[in-house]
Amino acid sequence: MKHYSPPALLARSTALVTPRAVTGFGPRADASDPKALIEALNKSFEEFKAAHDQKLKAKVDDVVLNEKIDKINSSVGEFQTAIDELNAKLAAAEMGAGKGKVIDREYTDAFNAHFRKGDVNAALNKGADDEGGYLAPVEWDRSIIDQMVEISPMRQIAQVQTISTAGFKKLYNLRGTGSGWVGETASRPQTNTPEFGSMTFATGELYANPAATQQLLDDAAINLEQWLGGEVQTEFAYQEGIAFVSGNGTNKPYGFLTFVTGAANAAVNPLGAIAATTAASQTAITSDELVTLVYSLPGELSGNARFVMNRLTLSSIRKLKDGQGNYLWQPSAQAGQPSQLLGAPVTEIAAMPNAAASAIPIAYGDFRRGYLIVDRQGVRVLRDPYTNKPYVMFYTTKRVGGGVQDPQAIKALKMAAGG
Repeated sequence: MKHYSPPALLARSTALVTPRAVTGFGPRADASDPKALIEALNKSFEEFKAAHDQKLKAKVDDVVLNEKIDKINSSVGEFQTAIDELNAKLAAAEMGAGKGKVIDREYTDAFNAHFRKGDVNAALNKGADDEGGYLAPVEWDRSIIDQMVEISPMRQIAQVQTISTAGFKKLYNLRGTGSGWVGETASRPQTNTPEFGSMTFATGELYANPAATQQLLDDAAINLEQWLGGEVQTEFAYQEGIAFVSGNGTNKPYGFLTFVTGAANAAVNPLGAIAATTAASQTAITSDELVTLVYSLPGELSGNARFVMNRLTLSSIRKLKDGQGNYLWQPSAQAGQPSQLLGAPVTEIAAMPNAAASAIPIAYGDFRRGYLIVDRQGVRVLRDPYTNKPYVMFYTTKRVGGGVQDPQAIKALKMAAGG
């Protein structure tokens, strides 16, 4: 895991939400100070371990103690979330977020004129798309993607491919070449030839339709590119987050959980399905089951492997210990570093299911090798001042696809089926 800790970047990362202070249980921390956040996180985790150990030793169900543990656990989760948000900002900055230079100032100025007044001139017409609307300037398009990287965890951990066509096809070598042992003078019969398979990653269309009054648009102090980018990025990232996990592929990406053995798209990839190990319980996960999940991934694919799960599942995982009494989960030790579970990074994804009968609450693997996000180049905007007067609507669209490109690189933990 690459660490991002340039002092200048840390000093600028002030947009985090301060975790809720839990009176009597958790420390307060300055959300603009990464060091203070990490110190507060580790202090909260020590308090959590002490309280949980007290409960294990008591061997009784104490309502007051349970409430204390839950509050501290929640505080730990909030501090870790704040640090994860900081890590995403640092990673985006390291990759050059928002640093794209203007390629065509004339076109950009014309685009802004179209925003404010609906003016269309020759410079803007050259950006017209066959499907209608106008392509956003390159630097504006990039600003949306950067913000989505900060919000969408899957964009941080998966491979992203930009395309200029309707889809992307990937070829797979299924091998199958025959071989055999022969003597020095024995004949060499022809062996089998290798086989190839393919998978198409089609794109679906994401849209948002924010509105603004003409008075707002007339205000020269308003940065229209920033405003529209902020309006659409949250909705785009929310929809993507769901689709990359559980999307059915109909006008949207294929979610990686749909490629697990027995799921809807288990037979779509030429390399097969994502293998799953099954928990003994419908709702509880044990430390041994997590270890089994980790070792189900081939060693050569484990170098960049990580866990993904939602916040509720992670909250319960924090209580697990190994055979020597050590907690399996460990908090971030420095800015740019995620929390660890069994020595592997943890990515919190809200769209992952809770631990319930037949659900898949945890996945483990190398998602950069395992999952491919396909972005069709360009964001299109249609300006509509007529439909909802006195508001001007900005129908904004972008085509995005996704699917599992290597099912062997991801493994899943599935809960026991219901009775």
